[in-house]
Amino acid sequence: MRWSQTFIPTLKETPADAEIVSHQLLLRAGLVRKLTGGLYTFLPMGLRVLTKVANIIRQEMDRAGAIEVAMPLLQPVDIWQASGRYEAMRDALYKVKDRAQKEWALCPTAEEVITTLAANELSSYKQFPKNFYQVGTKFRDEIRPRFGLMRAKEFVMKDAYSFDTSDEGAMASYRKMYDAYTRIFARCGLRSFAVEADTGIIGGNHSHEFMIPAETGENDVVYCEACNYAANIEKATSGLPKTAARELGAPVEKFATPGVVTIEALSKEPYKVPANRQIKTLVYIADSKPVLILIRGDDQLNEAKFMAKSGAVEARPADVKNAADLALAFTALGALPGSLGAVHQVPSDWKVYADERLRGANDMTTGANEDGFHLRNVSLERDIRVTEWCDLRTVTAGEPCPKCAQTLKIRRAIEVGHVFKLGTKYSEKLNATFLDEKGQRAPVVMGCYGIGVTRTLQAIIEQGHDKDGILWPVSVAPYQICLTPLVVAPDSAPMKLAEQLYAELTSAGLEVILDDRDDRPGVKFKDSELVGFPLRIGLGEKSIAKGEVEFKPRGGELQPVKIEDAVATIIAWVKAEQAKLAI
Repeated sequence: MRWSQTFIPTLKETPADAEIVSHQLLLRAGLVRKLTGGLYTFLPMGLRVLTKVANIIRQEMDRAGAIEVAMPLLQPVDIWQASGRYEAMRDALYKVKDRAQKEWALCPTAEEVITTLAANELSSYKQFPKNFYQVGTKFRDEIRPRFGLMRAKEFVMKDAYSFDTSDEGAMASYRKMYDAYTRIFARCGLRSFAVEADTGIIGGNHSHEFMIPAETGENDVVYCEACNYAANIEKATSGLPKTAARELGAPVEKFATPGVVTIEALSKEPYKVPANRQIKTLVYIADSKPVLILIRGDDQLNEAKFMAKSGAVEARPADVKNAADLALAFTALGALPGSLGAVHQVPSDWKVYADERLRGANDMTTGANEDGFHLRNVSLERDIRVTEWCDLRTVTAGEPCPKCAQTLKIRRAIEVGHVFKLGTKYSEKLNATFLDEKGQRAPVVMGCYGIGVTRTLQAIIEQGHDKDGILWPVSVAPYQICLTPLVVAPDSAPMKLAEQLYAELTSAGLEVILDDRDDRPGVKFKDSELVGFPLRIGLGEKSIAKGEVEFKPRGGELQPVKIEDAVATIIAWVKAEQAKLAI
């Protein structure tokens, strides 16, 4: 490809609305252009990278035994209603109506579609296992599109779905996908790691996210360097002990705390109740019903854990400024936040969730459900009706690892892939069953595996860049080599040699762009660095007069190479770089 024949609109200045480096470089290097918030046009260089990432994914999916299909982007809402996700995902779904006023959904994911296919086509145990995948466009109504391709309304995703006849078979399929993801991200030149993860609204009971370390990532990952424990903050646990139990002691006693409405205020004079001896009582509205959540005073609630444990589709803190919440929750308890508790006046139909760290705790202090009063000498087991004990707290850095007791750390990361073991959640609701060896009908056991293709592209930039631009691995670079003649007149020595090298290198199967623009060398060099071509070959009259070309790996040192050795040297370098990424 000749530079003059393609379209690479590089920018000198950083666009004002580009918040993170990778987003800035996507625009500055001429890979994409923004149409409006969350919607981007892929330009030639960006499309080449996107295609290469998608092809690596396809190769590894095929290698793992998955079968490529293409499912409709327009989906009937009745299958979403049947799965129970129509309401759960109503804010993320784009909905449209046809001329008959029938409602449809634009595909954000395809569990319902593929399960319907399986229900209609797979009926005997002899047809299993099966794993179908697709690479295609998805749509989600992001409330705040940001960070370029990281959070967009329209994006490219690889989604795969496995179908097995047993839990053991489903775990084998899960492992194949887990291993395939490891290979995919390594071949893309990414340093990735898998973490235990929450399944969220997708559902299921076993899940890992594949993360790319990055300070601009939207995820907090808890990890241990000693034993390789790693989990998303929404799933992470630690080895902190439960609250120390004391003798049961005196009965519950109410005492006045005028104006005291915070954990910190109660810990000061004249009360001096340490935060770790206080019970923090939170009122949430979960699926339109009030619930109480109890955690220790020095801990913070992890809402994702609560959602997973409670099974709530929608949950939020009750708001005293909301008249409905005031009547539904706070009036029923008899107090406002700061004086709430679970000992007295809790309606019998309310669920009470308590963090495991409070199990067995006594001699605790909590609100009395009377404004300006608290209760001391509270025993969780004696005085409070707990509906369910569960891990609800957020892990913090410095706590002991749950596996080896060494110190946990937290870092930011970008999620690029997610694997789920779904079980029978969708197959039962959408009637995807099979006849087993005994002629008995049973639901198929499913898995779900997603990779954000556009997100992976941007993650490569986020992890691989310097002050001059992008550092593409050769596996996904738009072109592997940039030939840069400093004089482009057809009869000049630099251009003649450039044409010769271009012909020989492309014949050898290498991907080459020839920068034939009649522009200053500095401009051409800067653009080459900005776009990130892995290897630049400079061809100037002075170097050619010495029988040399300038060999410049992206991010490396310039080296003179003899003209007669140039082709062999370039081919060897590209092969060596490819070998580093081969798995």
